[in-house]
Amino acid sequence: MDLLSKIRTIPTKPGVYLYKNAEGVVIYVGKAKSLRHRVSQYFHEGRIADAKTGSLVREASDVEWIVVDNEREALALENNLIKQKQPRYNILLRDDKTYPYVKLTMGERYPRVYVTRRLRKDGSLYFGPYFPANLAYRIVDLIHRNFLVPSCYVDLSRTHPRPCLQFHIKRCLGPCVEGLTTPEIYQEAVRDVRMFLEGRQTDLSRSLETRMEQAAAAEEYEKAARYRDLISTVEQLQEKQRVAGVDGNDADVFGYHCESGMLAVNLFHMRSGRVLDRRAFFWEDLPSFEHGNFEAPVEGQAQGGAVDFDPGEFFSTLLQQLYLGQPYVPRTIYVPVDFEDRTTLEDLLSEQVSAHVSRAARIQILVPQRGEKLALLDLAGTNAKQSYDQRFRVMKPNAKAIQEAFQEALGLPEVPRRIECFDISHIQGAETVASMVVWEDGKMKKSDYRKFIIQTVVGVDDFASMREVVGRRYKRIQEEEKPMPSLVLIDGGLGQLHAAAEALDALSIINQPLASIAKREEIIYVLGQEHDPVVLDHHSPVLHLVQMVRDEAHRFAVTFHRKRRQMRDRSTELLKVPGVGESTTRRLLQHFGSLQAVKAADAASLSAVVTRAQAEAIRKYFAG
Repeated sequence: MDLLSKIRTIPTKPGVYLYKNAEGVVIYVGKAKSLRHRVSQYFHEGRIADAKTGSLVREASDVEWIVVDNEREALALENNLIKQKQPRYNILLRDDKTYPYVKLTMGERYPRVYVTRRLRKDGSLYFGPYFPANLAYRIVDLIHRNFLVPSCYVDLSRTHPRPCLQFHIKRCLGPCVEGLTTPEIYQEAVRDVRMFLEGRQTDLSRSLETRMEQAAAAEEYEKAARYRDLISTVEQLQEKQRVAGVDGNDADVFGYHCESGMLAVNLFHMRSGRVLDRRAFFWEDLPSFEHGNFEAPVEGQAQGGAVDFDPGEFFSTLLQQLYLGQPYVPRTIYVPVDFEDRTTLEDLLSEQVSAHVSRAARIQILVPQRGEKLALLDLAGTNAKQSYDQRFRVMKPNAKAIQEAFQEALGLPEVPRRIECFDISHIQGAETVASMVVWEDGKMKKSDYRKFIIQTVVGVDDFASMREVVGRRYKRIQEEEKPMPSLVLIDGGLGQLHAAAEALDALSIINQPLASIAKREEIIYVLGQEHDPVVLDHHSPVLHLVQMVRDEAHRFAVTFHRKRRQMRDRSTELLKVPGVGESTTRRLLQHFGSLQAVKAADAASLSAVVTRAQAEAIRKYFAG
């Protein structure tokens, strides 16, 4: 059955349709109130003439459909299929990691808290998102200091001989060492953390007051004082939240700018009436069109295919991919253009939020026409224009902006001031060396570069070599009582990353930011988040910075390795001369500078460094 004949058999019910090419790859996913009517429209003469439909129809060789009961189900299914199939004719939002969440690992015997940017069905509890991003880190730090639940990566399935620094500075209960705490005490702290993160401050305060009174009655005054301090902290946070709550509602505001076939979108996150964060998204390689009134459809292309850019269709798809399936959606979303299924999406998001919070909630998607809300849209659009200029007009961001973006991209606890990067160099295991280069406050600091000759590893073993050099470096840092860098960066993949982590763990150095960058894929792996690697856009200044530091470490290691190899080759040839040993060889190379100069020297010149007999032997050897 050909494609047109198959279309005539499509039902008139609501659902989702999928166009496939000759290889069976899904190239477009769409939804419709009437499947047959919508799909057949693609083959009308007027539609085939436009860029998107013409390209799609020429490439499509098959169509499939899924019937659902209503438009809301069709919209949700369309969003899931777009994320799953990644069809190139749809508007595609790249995996976004800007939203930070706090993760409580309830599946572990001793749960811990982490900041993460990816929600997974792993039995853990996720709280957030938090704006700005460092708020999540401040909350986790507060949990460390007050509830003593850690974020470490120590293996808690077994006991260890001694606790780490976090226990000694009273930021952890010490579940890694037998006898420092009990499962009951630890689970009590985890219950408190859960109530705190769920916003149940009243319940938490009551529970803490009860335990404080019980501890005081049992004359356990230190424990009672700790509960008292916790109650004070919780009440202060509750008061801050109450004050912020009267300032305004939560809202997201969108603005965009299209020009020269490229698109930039800015999203403002307003929480409690204040703009707390801004995010930018980009789409490239769009067909050129005249800059003008963006309320009307303009030609363009989404990532990966030649399509017409329709602002309404674009924002419909963008909002679906941003909000559907998320545990939190702001009460109001302001967009610059209206779109067909706006009401349906409102209903679907309202149902989603109501199910999550167990009470009725109404989400509104509004298109302001006047007043303060329109001014907010204009502000978002102006910022989108600036983002466009900075991205596509190659405007170099300042050093502070790059450092902040670096912290955001890798989820670092602080803005990076110093990065130490390691690389290993050898040829088939011979003359294995390592290098360490330093980036500090926006530039390379060559005075702090270090070279290492691998001493304990025989043969080809990059992992063991990395373990040795990282261990040597930071053992010395500990002995000299110097501060650790903001980030330890490893040139390599997961194997090198874990080898470096083992070296730090052997030195009882935990919670040290550690990452690696794989050469071929340019993927950044962050320790503790290996399952969720950081994939940066090729335009990203953060990626350019990481690549620059990595390439410098590689250059420094290769240069050192070549010098060592040259010295080895030179030494080997001189050592073949009868009566010439290692110390004599070293003196000759230091005096003449090179093997060629030694070969060209006469007996008198050689006699100034070695004995007459050795000089004659060298002349005779090279003459032969």
